[in-house]
Amino acid sequence: MGEFTHFNEQGHAVMVDVSEKSDTVREATAMGRISMSQECFEKVKTGGMKKGDVLGTARIAGIMGAKRTSELIPLCHILNLSKVMIEFEYIESACEIEARCTAKTVGKTGVEMEALTGVQVALLTIYDMCKAVDKGMCMKNIRLLEKTGGKSGVWKAGQEKDI
Repeated sequence: MGEFTHFNEQGHAVMVDVSEKSDTVREATAMGRISMSQECFEKVKTGGMKKGDVLGTARIAGIMGAKRTSELIPLCHILNLSKVMIEFEYIESACEIEARCTAKTVGKTGVEMEALTGVQVALLTIYDMCKAVDKGMCMKNIRLLEKTGGKSGVWKAGQEKDI
């Protein structure tokens, strides 16, 4: 089990010093879903929302969110992202939209927080654009799927050791 690194000996929150770490290619993918009513789902799919292209707007918002992660998460390092990609999939059987965000950089610290922020901002944007039709939408299953690079190497969801 790893140790918490964002606290000093006195228990105060600190930004981790990554100056001694090597630059490596780092990539992370996160996902999340938003469930909604059948009416809302159909309007998003057919482009019938009054506010416009829901997924196109959510894609741009997710990219912007990933780029601004360090402004939202207090101890997160400012990263020079080389890639942010947002993808969506319609889950017809559940009236859900799945969002995935992949972030990439070459640097001293990982991009997991950027991927998670990107996916959450994309889902929040879908909610914002659709709330006139369905205020009961639910964002769920937001999680890291995979990360590569750095000292810890590759990590994939579902491959964790039992605690």
